[in-house]
Amino acid sequence: MAVVATGFFDGVHRGHRKVIDTLLGIAKERGEQSVVLTFWPHPRTVLQQEARELRLLNSLEEKKEILYSLGVDRVEVLPFTRRFATMTAGEYLDSVVKGKYGGTTIVVGYDNRLGCDSVTAEQLAPIAEGLGLNMVKCVPLGDISSTKIRNCLAAGKLDMANEMLSQPYSIRGVVVAGNQLGRTIGCPTANIRCYEPLKIMPMTGAYFTKVRVLGNEYNSMTNVGAGEKIETNIFGFNEDIYGLDIEVSFMKYMRTEMTFDSMDALKAQLEIDRLSCQNIIFGI
Repeated sequence: MAVVATGFFDGVHRGHRKVIDTLLGIAKERGEQSVVLTFWPHPRTVLQQEARELRLLNSLEEKKEILYSLGVDRVEVLPFTRRFATMTAGEYLDSVVKGKYGGTTIVVGYDNRLGCDSVTAEQLAPIAEGLGLNMVKCVPLGDISSTKIRNCLAAGKLDMANEMLSQPYSIRGVVVAGNQLGRTIGCPTANIRCYEPLKIMPMTGAYFTKVRVLGNEYNSMTNVGAGEKIETNIFGFNEDIYGLDIEVSFMKYMRTEMTFDSMDALKAQLEIDRLSCQNIIFGI
């Protein structure tokens, strides 16, 4: 027997966490498993609904990791196919939620829509009841959505995005070879290629960041450039990390991207950026 929540949960933001908290509370009360049913890939990529513009807040692995960290017993990933997309809300509840995963209760967000018939939370209640399922609808938690978070990241409103996410926005990738320009001016950088090609990049510019690499966390400053170019200078670090995994967490947006007339001008600005980061670290 299981208490089930279902959705794409991109970002696992504060609104999603309200659903998860409700799921966990009911599961504990009933002595049942807490199960999250999510989908991959994103429905828009399968249905070709403005798929070219689609960007995500999480990779699949990141999403699963966050959900498990919140205490969910099981995260089941349902392949989203064109055939899957033809299921009505009633069919989904009957054959998947109840039939396959033993759901006794389904927890939904206030704005959830299910099935090819795009059933709202209000419309879902009698369908669930007719199938012998309890349905719990969560109340809205402010004006929070994955779309709003993406828009904030694209506009440089990092503080607002991080507040809605309940944690700093981050990217994971591999360190690749760059042009070595930073090293020649005393500011070596790790050039990062993101693992998830659909991850949204924050607005171009300079950021105070934290990185995790080689099992440790370091303060750093990161420049996000045109073409999703990511360069990170890790403070007090001089290890060879080419080809290694790295995670960059964006803590504070500092300035827009700039062009420089000379190497001296670039070097001077990087020193200003470094001092700005130090001020953030020490709360000055």
